[in-house]
Amino acid sequence: MFRSQHGLVMRYRISIIAFASLLAACQPNDGAPDPETQKALDAIGVTDTVHFTGTEPFWGGQAKAGKLTYQTTENQEGATIAVKRFNGLGGFSYSGTLNGSAFDMMVTSGKCSDGMSDRTYPLIATLKFAGETRQGCAWTDKIQFEEPIHP
Repeated sequence: MFRSQHGLVMRYRISIIAFASLLAACQPNDGAPDPETQKALDAIGVTDTVHFTGTEPFWGGQAKAGKLTYQTTENQEGATIAVKRFNGLGGFSYSGTLNGSAFDMMVTSGKCSDGMSDRTYPLIATLKFAGETRQGCAWTDKIQFEEPIHP
């Protein structure tokens, strides 16, 4: 039991360190977070649905209230896992386990393109899972993506 708990604690510590490094890289030169960005991220509560999407390979899903559903082209219905949410300076992360592998996704503020549509997403999703790091975009029901205006 101790080994299992110790491993879990170590994984969370590693996730927090990786998350802090990611957030530090996204901050302005003086290291201070943008107050408007922080206010928007702070407004995303644990009961708000966070949607996310990525390409190459296609992946996506949503997270809300301690549950996260992860979808791929191979599993379009998705797999739902329990996650813990960690709120940090400039973003937040979800950590859980999927198919025996650590599943850690960081959500930070920033304009994001999925490379496939003309949408501009307000959040960046970075997923670490099964030995891979995947980049994607995210949004909530309150903080929507922007559609281009076509004449």
